[in-house]
Amino acid sequence: MNKKLVAALSGGAVLLMALSGCSSDDSNSKVNDWAKKVCDQVQPQLKKIADANTSIQQATSDSSKPADVQKTDAAAFQSISDAYKSLGSAVNSAGPPPVSDGETTQQEAVKELNSTSAAYADLRKKVDALDTKDQADFADGLKGVADELDKLSKSGDQALRKLQSGDVGKAMAKQPGCQKQAPTAGGSTASPAGGSGS
Repeated sequence: MNKKLVAALSGGAVLLMALSGCSSDDSNSKVNDWAKKVCDQVQPQLKKIADANTSIQQATSDSSKPADVQKTDAAAFQSISDAYKSLGSAVNSAGPPPVSDGETTQQEAVKELNSTSAAYADLRKKVDALDTKDQADFADGLKGVADELDKLSKSGDQALRKLQSGDVGKAMAKQPGCQKQAPTAGGSTASPAGGSGS
């Protein structure tokens, strides 16, 4: 029953900053400086989101009791909410990227990150409110949460896509902090993930 939740989570809630570092052209240094400022703060938040997703998946696969699943999912959603809030602060404190329309792009991205943060906080409240004493009711409630999560992962990322396009996107793709990390934490040389990110 929680599988839908896992599917929704992996479906794109973390589309954010999934940049492959394949850009080689050197855009101007101001844009690169801006990207570095943001990306240095991005990586810990992406790790937080990935860890939260993993904890939800583990709670599901363990066939845990509803109360345990509830506790894990609520904590994970809160963690994801906090991470998006921090990402919004990172983009906000970096100031507008030094490109045309930079201020609008920045404001839209910050607004989107904050609204995603609020949406996850709301999911946390919904999970907290589920009745864990009745397995069937709990499963139904969790299905509703998964549906909302699915909608959340499919919508509301236009401003982020815009932030990650053009010169700013290229500059961000070159920053290790904004590159997709390989799931295995091998050495310190994180190779950018291949494939087409969308």
